Amino acid sequence: MSDNELCYLSAHQAIQLFTRGQLSPVELMQALIERSEALEPHINAFTETYFDEAVEQARAAEKRYREGSQRPLEGVPLAVKDEFRLAGKRRTSASLVYRDRTDTESDVVIQRLLDAGAIAHAKTTTPEFCLLGSCHSRLWGVTRNPWNLDITPGGSSGGSGAALAAGTTTIATGTDIGGSIRIPASLCGIAGYKAPYGRNPEIPVFNLDFYSHSGPMARAANDIASMQNQMSGIHNRDIASLREKVIVDTTVPQNLKGWKIAWSMDLGFMEVDNSVRENTLAALELLRDLGASVDEVEIGWDESIIDAAHTHWAHDWAASMDALLDTNRDDLCDYTVWFIENSRKSTPLDYLESIEAAVRMYDRFGPLMDDYDIFICPTLMTTGVPNDSTWPENEIEINGEIRMISEEHWSATFPFNMLSRCPVLSMPSGLTANGVPSGIQFVARSFDDQRVFSAALAYEQAFAAPAYQLDPRITSGD
Repeated sequence: MSDNELCYLSAHQAIQLFTRGQLSPVELMQALIERSEALEPHINAFTETYFDEAVEQARAAEKRYREGSQRPLEGVPLAVKDEFRLAGKRRTSASLVYRDRTDTESDVVIQRLLDAGAIAHAKTTTPEFCLLGSCHSRLWGVTRNPWNLDITPGGSSGGSGAALAAGTTTIATGTDIGGSIRIPASLCGIAGYKAPYGRNPEIPVFNLDFYSHSGPMARAANDIASMQNQMSGIHNRDIASLREKVIVDTTVPQNLKGWKIAWSMDLGFMEVDNSVRENTLAALELLRDLGASVDEVEIGWDESIIDAAHTHWAHDWAASMDALLDTNRDDLCDYTVWFIENSRKSTPLDYLESIEAAVRMYDRFGPLMDDYDIFICPTLMTTGVPNDSTWPENEIEINGEIRMISEEHWSATFPFNMLSRCPVLSMPSGLTANGVPSGIQFVARSFDDQRVFSAALAYEQAFAAPAYQLDPRITSGD
């Protein structure tokens, strides 16, 4: 097996090889390290690496396999988003303000993955305070999409997405308060899961923000499920964590006969790039071929939900960093300054309206899902998003023309943070005209994790996924 093949193994494939003695965790880790050292100057997905420690842990994992004492994710390389605490490592939140901050303990979901045997070999880039659907900051610079260096890998979990697409990690973690797992999943051609609110213990104080989610990112749906099975479950330091423990079954359904699937291309108000449209329609046709009935539906949403989402973010996310505008303004990125200043205009009545907007959205969506098993829509409306895209608006290419729009006009992710109890899994749907992947979102009724995974696993097995490709400028050395 070539190093390139090793670097694109799924966690399930790697574990099978480890168990049979056909591959060592050390071999896999060393292959990833070598690839990281070659590609990182082009992609910039990692903030820090812990390669020496990781190799030592891989040796310990190798011993566990020999002894038969391996854990569920034993020896699997894990890239940790910089927003998460990892004991003994820096957590900068991509900000000059916190460039020297080091944590003494790991966040719950990270510790659970480590306890299951995963090996953290790197931390991954984000925009400052996870504020963008792209991935750049004054501290860490610009993170680029391995498929096309001019395009963003998405954000805020952009480094995790880029590393998975580049083959420099096997699994990764992300956070998602407006799409920050699913945006990079779509743009990087991988899978990313926003679990129902409360399923995974969250980072305080955002554990009490129903928009906020932590979750898994990987190249395969069964890897997402395996990570999710380790991450989920009640924790005594998160009052919002659900007491019910759901174990996702990774058995692939033979077909989807009897399933009813609803879909919307534009959620009622978004412009869709033709490449994204074509890939989405092809994915829907594949689901029909699997036996599902597929119906286009009207969900009655409009552009006003963008303002509602911004208002919600203003009253917790922006408020959490508000004091920095007075104490550390010179250290902040321009987009952070804009976000805080704009959020200061919001009122308590605006916040109430944002909650009422979410209620109105579910007044339409909840009854709709009484009649359907799954809802499908594009994850993003375009892949023409430059790697320096920023707040409040940026030049985005849709159907060959440049639009000056905010990211909520090209991302279909944030509505499902508003409907936070609905599980959402983003899966690849093909390549677009600029060589960048597109994705579709599988959405189920509230707290029905298994239904999302069953549909996605069946789809994934039938879908002819494009092979991961690097921008030719990387291989040519330009």
